[in-house]
Amino acid sequence: MARGSRLARLAALGLLGVATLTGCAMPNNEFWRFGWPEGITEQSQDMRELWTGSVIAALIVGFLVWGLILYSVVAHRKRSDELPKQTAYNLPLEIVYTILPFLIIAGLFFYTVVVQNRVMERSDEPDETIAVNAFKWNWQFVYPETTGADGEPVNTVGSTEEIPILVVPTERTIRFEVASADVIHSFWVPEFLFKLDVIPGNENGRDNVFEVTVQEEGAYVGRCAELCGTYHAYMNFEVRAVSGDEYDAYLAAREDGMDTYEALEEIGQPGTASTTTPLDLIESKTTSEQQSDNNG
Repeated sequence: MARGSRLARLAALGLLGVATLTGCAMPNNEFWRFGWPEGITEQSQDMRELWTGSVIAALIVGFLVWGLILYSVVAHRKRSDELPKQTAYNLPLEIVYTILPFLIIAGLFFYTVVVQNRVMERSDEPDETIAVNAFKWNWQFVYPETTGADGEPVNTVGSTEEIPILVVPTERTIRFEVASADVIHSFWVPEFLFKLDVIPGNENGRDNVFEVTVQEEGAYVGRCAELCGTYHAYMNFEVRAVSGDEYDAYLAAREDGMDTYEALEEIGQPGTASTTTPLDLIESKTTSEQQSDNNG
């Protein structure tokens, strides 16, 4: 019983530490990201640390379990035909492996809620507001605080021939108000380490709004992460993160009547998307028809 109690205390000490690991600050190099991309927003760092802590906790539990299995295999291997001593139960150990899984889950749940609340937190007055409209099978990005040459807010809408480019400034709080015109879509930028389901009929309600602060300039692919129909896989867009001055110049050019391509070229940016290409619908339909004929 003393040996079992020591083992129970050792297991309790190891597993109890796991529950607190997800709250530790984690290094942000490629190894410790465990396959995740490097986030480019302030909010992404919180999510990356939660992921890293969760994986480390899972590895510790895994190594402990594997170690106990190996110990049991070696220490209790068959030595003779004599039946070994039978133990009906070990109350301290049973208490440990009943309570500790609950503590681990509670710890992970706690830190998940903390990070979720932090990521979904909204400021009273964001620096920029952008409306995102999803539809089968493309995107429209509207800058509601602007007025274009036609008297309507500046906007960019994608088509079968053109990938829409969402231009955003760095180091500013950006509020995205996301809406769907038809079915459930999902706004996903992998480098944000975040995606948000776009629920139709919510009229940009509280569940379809989030904020980020982009920290790095560059071009990043965005996708729909919810299966929404035939051309879901090609429902892509590009996030173009530029400096605050370039962003202001871009919007000014759009308000003067330039289209997205011309305004981007005006501020020294490529006018077309570089991270993804549009779907060739004619070729895809021809291939689909040929497959139907062959199956027929």
